Amino acid sequence: MTFREDAQAAVEWAARYLEQVGDYPVLAQVEPGELRAKLPAAPPEEPEPFADVLGDLDELLLPAMTHWQSPRFFAYFANTASEPAILAELLIAATNQNGILWRTSPALTELELHVADWTAQLLGLPSGWHGHIEDSASTSTFAAVIAARQATGGGAVVCSEHAHSSVEKAARMLGLDVRKVPVDREFRLRADALDLADAAVCVATVGTTSTTSVDPVAAIADACREAGVWLHVDAAYAGAAMVCPELRWAFDGVDRADSLVVNPHKWLLTPMDCSLLWTSRPVDFRAAFSLVPEYLRTPDAADSLGDYGPALGRRFRSLKLWTVVRCYGRAGLQRMIREHVRLAELFEAWVRDEPGWELCAPRPFSVVCFRRDGSNEENERLLAAVNATGEIFISHTKLDGRYVLRLAIGNVRTTEDDVRRAWDVLRREAAAL
Repeated sequence: MTFREDAQAAVEWAARYLEQVGDYPVLAQVEPGELRAKLPAAPPEEPEPFADVLGDLDELLLPAMTHWQSPRFFAYFANTASEPAILAELLIAATNQNGILWRTSPALTELELHVADWTAQLLGLPSGWHGHIEDSASTSTFAAVIAARQATGGGAVVCSEHAHSSVEKAARMLGLDVRKVPVDREFRLRADALDLADAAVCVATVGTTSTTSVDPVAAIADACREAGVWLHVDAAYAGAAMVCPELRWAFDGVDRADSLVVNPHKWLLTPMDCSLLWTSRPVDFRAAFSLVPEYLRTPDAADSLGDYGPALGRRFRSLKLWTVVRCYGRAGLQRMIREHVRLAELFEAWVRDEPGWELCAPRPFSVVCFRRDGSNEENERLLAAVNATGEIFISHTKLDGRYVLRLAIGNVRTTEDDVRRAWDVLRREAAAL
């Protein structure tokens, strides 16, 4: 087979997969180690045809996949790798760019800067911020904490008790203390409880992982400015919603942040991995990360994107985000986000109106936190039963010591029928238990 023939077979496989993904059990119905037991213990001695890879993809790997592309994937933060961006991934691999320096790929470097600016415009961010792409919000937050520590000399990270675990992990890797601030009844950081003494950075969250609550960024910014503390805003999930002007209330005060992370691979139709990190203090980022050994010195005056983060080598990630923005436009992205918010509001109403069920947190975006009346153990068993059906996949959190179910809508293929089916499965399994 030639490259073209194999490529056509791969694209046909991808198209068929996307057409049929709703027919598969959403959560992989396998036991730990089951896949590895079916794989050869040693690598092949002789070359094998690509067709055999596609065959094993069907026979061995598909049954062990949890299908994030399914319209009934409602766990964590549901997302979509859109068709235009999937094709862009093929082009990324085909061109195999590595943005070590501007000269190693002028296209990669300049498109990354440009698409960061485009996205900033879509989200209503201030002009003039420096933006680049990291692999994940964990890396973006880690980079921001590094820059903050060097710029401020502080020895602690301050965040909400509902901040993402990557904040605490960043502090642990850097040997910094962590001070967690209590939250109010709506699970927002209490600005009146901030203790910024000796802090390097305070992390405010727009869209917390458990409940998607929005910390009072403006009040936190006031406190940070007075204390000389770096303000990092984690909007990895909810930042994408700012493409809709009616949701920009959640970004009140973000214009005063020192750094901000938004993940297009969460709610902007871009495949893993793509995390946008902006800063209003690029000089401080360069001071923390720029290191140019002799073998990387060039006569070019252009900056390297490696001067603004931990990694030297970098993939051409901006190509897939650029493709999404061009193929969907502002209007297409707004339609998707508004529909997801509408569907979440609909599900929320069903839970509110059903005896024996309760809502457990406000719903600012497209995630609903709820539970069945009963014990933590009963709700945990309900989650297991629901996910074991393979019809849907949801996740959980704990709020004030209570086991809470989460339904997250974020897949562009999700319809009202899919959300209705999720509610039907939940009630059916609850009745059976």
